[in-house]
Amino acid sequence: MKTNLLVLFFFLIYIPSLHSQKKTDANIIGHVTSGGEHVHFATVSIPGTTVGTSTDETGHFQLINMPLGKHIIRAYSIGYKAVEKEVVLKAGETIELNFELDPDMLGLDEIVVTADRGEIKRVESASIVNTLSPKLFTSTQSVTLSEGLNFSPGLRMENNCQNCGFSQVRMNGMEGPYSQILINSRPIFSGLAGVYGLELIPANMIEKVEVVRGGGSAIYGSNAIAGTINIILKEPESSTYEAGFNSNFTGVGVSGSGGAAPDYSANFNTSIVSADSKTGFSLIGFTRKRDIFDANNDGYSELSQLSSITLGTTIYHKFGLRNKLSVDFYNINEARDGGNRLDYTVHERDIAESLKHDIKAGAVTFEQYFRGYDLLSVYFSTQLLDRDSYYGANRTLSSYGKSKDITYNIGFQYKAVFDKSTLIGGIENTSGALKDYKMGYPDYQNAVINNDTITSVPHTDNTIIADQKTGTTGLFLQYDLKMNRLKLGFGGRFEHFAITDNFNPAGNNSGNVISPRINIMYEVAKPLQARVSYSQGYRAPQIFNEDLHIEASGSRKIIIVNDPGLKQEKSHSVMASLDFNRLLGTVNTGFLAEFFYTRLTDAFVNEIGSPDEEGTVYYTRMNAPGGATVSGLNMELRLKPLTQFSVTGGFTIQKSTYDEPQRFSEKIFFRTPADYGFLIADWDFTDNFCLSSSFNYTGKMLVPYFGPNTDPVTGELRKSESFFDLGLKISHTVKINGASVQWYAGMKNIFNSYQSDFDSGVNRDPSYIYGPVSPRTIYLGIRFGNMLN
Repeated sequence: MKTNLLVLFFFLIYIPSLHSQKKTDANIIGHVTSGGEHVHFATVSIPGTTVGTSTDETGHFQLINMPLGKHIIRAYSIGYKAVEKEVVLKAGETIELNFELDPDMLGLDEIVVTADRGEIKRVESASIVNTLSPKLFTSTQSVTLSEGLNFSPGLRMENNCQNCGFSQVRMNGMEGPYSQILINSRPIFSGLAGVYGLELIPANMIEKVEVVRGGGSAIYGSNAIAGTINIILKEPESSTYEAGFNSNFTGVGVSGSGGAAPDYSANFNTSIVSADSKTGFSLIGFTRKRDIFDANNDGYSELSQLSSITLGTTIYHKFGLRNKLSVDFYNINEARDGGNRLDYTVHERDIAESLKHDIKAGAVTFEQYFRGYDLLSVYFSTQLLDRDSYYGANRTLSSYGKSKDITYNIGFQYKAVFDKSTLIGGIENTSGALKDYKMGYPDYQNAVINNDTITSVPHTDNTIIADQKTGTTGLFLQYDLKMNRLKLGFGGRFEHFAITDNFNPAGNNSGNVISPRINIMYEVAKPLQARVSYSQGYRAPQIFNEDLHIEASGSRKIIIVNDPGLKQEKSHSVMASLDFNRLLGTVNTGFLAEFFYTRLTDAFVNEIGSPDEEGTVYYTRMNAPGGATVSGLNMELRLKPLTQFSVTGGFTIQKSTYDEPQRFSEKIFFRTPADYGFLIADWDFTDNFCLSSSFNYTGKMLVPYFGPNTDPVTGELRKSESFFDLGLKISHTVKINGASVQWYAGMKNIFNSYQSDFDSGVNRDPSYIYGPVSPRTIYLGIRFGNMLN
């Protein structure tokens, strides 16, 4: 199967690519404006082809050597409604074509791809799609992906370890592994990458992030029970450049702490597109260095030290009018270190969680249009990850580790567009191989000593911890039909999964899963849409990201393993929403109310074992008796009374419970607040100054505690307080010819709404951490370029 897909991949690329476009000297020149102002970097294209370009920083464009005959030309830009005009092109003629765009205040015309694996306007999608734009990352001063994920309904980012900063995003209250993370719509974000990966991806790599809540397994495969987060990387569309430098000071003015921790980052983006728009090249770079932050001045980290370097590139070429080949690659090198005595070698420290990541990822995608708007996509993506780790306490030599992980995804899909319906189908294979082992070490305790001289030192061999291969082959179909005000979507995916455990054959598992999805959208009135959906999903009993993080303290070490009889977890999800968008008086108003209900059968839970002689506690993942239910309401409000002022907010109310009591005789999911939300406001109060404010609310939650003076198995259960995290940012932009220079400064978590009862000392519980990720932080920086958002 894999060989056949590869052969098909290169065959489809090679044959159509032999045909090049003839030079017609039929050209279009023009500009794109809105309200009398030129719109820079707007997209101008011919739908159903790969022909297109972008306006420059002055709002002008040119299309040269265009195909002859009658064509539809479309102009589009984020924040504006698309406009189409018809032209007739003749050889040797140049015509002028100008566009005037109306603002799209609420983003209803925005093109999204995650809903059904194909481009569609957000307002026409049968599934609700929320987007995080570069402007949002800028307004909230989110340097990495993880910081920006707090500003979408139903999402909440959390730190799960004081030592190393292991983090995850919860969607609709469910843990990170219940959400499928995609890179350019491909599921290559492996479990090992997921341990720290959301903090590794810099914001300047991202074109936008699309979030689809609810089960998406019918389209994207396993682990999409809570929803899907699709990270769409930047692609060269015009010749641009941008660079910036940012200084953060974490913990400013926090009493009782070990002092503010500096956090510096720098980034650049540049792209070059040929005059005929056939070839494009982009390059991105990012580097960051952060010191540890010690919240209670006990000598141990609450935020780990880290340093990283990221480089990435994307190249595309259009061989003809209706095909395109894209290649992208990025490399992330990151080192993080937490615990105490950071000036010492890790095995000479009381607690150390130290990791080095080398992530290399690449993708090749070929697109070919047929029969009008039909589109064939053939793709191959892969990710390779090497990790050196040390998870240990009490100055032991036995805690060094090495992990190697490879994931790839290969497949094709065809989108057929009819008059009132669309059919998308395809087949893909996603496979991975993970090997994790403990490094051998000198056994000085059993050394042979003669005359006070060590003459022989036994050495411990490397020990395999995990050696697992996973493979899933899926066949998917999605059919959408529009009938006047009603739109119906029917989807399904048949998937065969196989897990081969080379270290423990008892962990071998395989099965076939059919995951259906039904979506219904009805336009109740012009400004009001109602949506209802049902979907099924599953999680296979493989190694997950939290298994690859070892929690270490002086009193115990936690390792998560799967029960040999672990069965796949299944889900049934129902969602219903009302989406209202209208101009009320002079205020553009959007309001979304979304009810969600997910029923989990054979839900995964952890059973805590007793510590062994070395203090290691094994958490065994098992299937809970009965099941679990997650339900609640997501709400989103968008207001734009003026073009210079906008407000976006979201709030979630939810309940997540098991059928039967679990740890601490509780049914409620831990670390899951019953309510949480966000608010963002932007005000361009002059042509050069902008004021941005961001707010996060986190409600009370149950948090397990296994610190000193508690039983290492039973521990105790505590309830957190509520948190109100307020941020403020001001920026000043100066135009210099075709470029801009922007200075900015601000503060996050102004009132230092931050956990106040961190555990301390060598025997602390490092997972006893909750609430906002960072304390009060002051920042300032500079950006310059010709494409500032």
